[in-house]
Amino acid sequence: MNDYILEMRGITKTFPGVRALDNVNFKVKRGEIHCLVGENGAGKSTLMKVLSGVYKFGSYSGDIVYDGEVQRFMSTKDSENAGIAIINQELALIPDLTIYENIFFGHEIMRPSGRTIDWNQTIVAAEKLLDKVRLDVNPSWKIRELGVGKQQLVEIAKALSKKAKLLILDEPTASLNENDSQNLLKLLRDLKEEGVTSIMISHRLKEVVNIADTITVLRDGATICSINGRDGKVEEGEIIKYMVGREIENVYPRREDVRHGDVALELRDWTVYDPSAERVILNHVSLKVHKGEVVGLSGLMGAGRTELALSVFGNNPHYKLLGGEIYVEGKRVRFKEPKDAMRAGIAYVSEDRKHNGLILIQDIKFNVTLPNLEAIENGVVVNANEEIIQVNKYKDSLNIKTPSIAQKVGNLSGGNQQKVQIAKWLFAEPKVLILDEPTRGIDVGAKYEIYTIINRLVSEGYSVIMISSDLPEVLGMSDHIYVMSEGTITGELSAEEANEHNVMRMATKTEEVCNE
Repeated sequence: MNDYILEMRGITKTFPGVRALDNVNFKVKRGEIHCLVGENGAGKSTLMKVLSGVYKFGSYSGDIVYDGEVQRFMSTKDSENAGIAIINQELALIPDLTIYENIFFGHEIMRPSGRTIDWNQTIVAAEKLLDKVRLDVNPSWKIRELGVGKQQLVEIAKALSKKAKLLILDEPTASLNENDSQNLLKLLRDLKEEGVTSIMISHRLKEVVNIADTITVLRDGATICSINGRDGKVEEGEIIKYMVGREIENVYPRREDVRHGDVALELRDWTVYDPSAERVILNHVSLKVHKGEVVGLSGLMGAGRTELALSVFGNNPHYKLLGGEIYVEGKRVRFKEPKDAMRAGIAYVSEDRKHNGLILIQDIKFNVTLPNLEAIENGVVVNANEEIIQVNKYKDSLNIKTPSIAQKVGNLSGGNQQKVQIAKWLFAEPKVLILDEPTRGIDVGAKYEIYTIINRLVSEGYSVIMISSDLPEVLGMSDHIYVMSEGTITGELSAEEANEHNVMRMATKTEEVCNE
């Protein structure tokens, strides 16, 4: 039998004006975990959509050889019938259906008559699959009752219910916390022992080097190389070099001539109650952010970091302020809604750019100018010429890679979408910029560009609060760090005092502090 379960030969895929894949060759051995890496826009997801039948036969050139036979998939149903299952970053589950209904949706277990569904057998089969993916939940629970990590496992159970031999996972850990990520990776290793082959797309290079048997790098729609991950330790720096076409010696660019000014934003005893959760979610939080400073906000999942940002920005009308004060440049303010915060000079770049940060079906120009149309109004209408001038200025200064500002935001890579979101809020002329998970789901090259933008902004006098679950990122970019746990500030550290040990001690409320 052929050692390769999959060979994609000379795959070329074009869209109007863009060659997304250029003669790509990609081979996957049976029973291996194969990681596919590259910058946003490198062609990874496009290649997997070709493989899974999203882009049907005839819409691309080249051959897909699966299980020794040339395939002509006309739909995802065809690839599923062949034993290929794809799990996208946006999970395809129905929130109001039960777990067992979701697992067997579209391929229900029927009674012998073939007319009705055998629900008892469905539940039994679902329990076996949940046990296989090590998910200890009642299959009768609805999907909306599960966290993202558990939903990801239900997706895998759904794939296994279709007898999948090849599992494709697109950024499976991007929205997971550390524990859920490790659990998922362990599951992939277990499935490997049972003969299931996995292709994993990921920007988390630490996970890639730890789990991959083989690593294939794409750049600009072409295959750059495949690296054997089994023989010896693969270095992240080596992968980065192939991904971006150059070496990045310092992932977190340093700022020269750091100067901090007066306090731009101050919170005093900020206490917030969430009626829907029936609990206090922020308890006497106090912090300061100076002009020209990057303040990192760190903590474990559920520590209250995003809740703090949203409550400050006035973005959740359901939160009830129990006490506390906000000062902007020494002046006490009160925000009932985001518009009030914007007028005071506060901007919030959402952690979820696709749903809360941008309007994907609109173009770059529309998205960038939306928060501050008053700045380009000519009487009662928008000055179209001024709008074009202003948006092109941000396109150039933030290096947004696009053929035109008329390009729909949904067609941009993740890194460029993030730059549009930053441009949007810079156009609102803020004094304080709150960046919530600014590099989530983007590649290392785009991350470096975002870091460079942050450094430039603070050098120009902006104040930045950076919320991040990536602890090395917080340590590498922050001048000062506040650590949160269970809705409170459990400690603060200067850049000199901060290290992973100390931050985690504070995040877990452990007393010992390391000065090394």
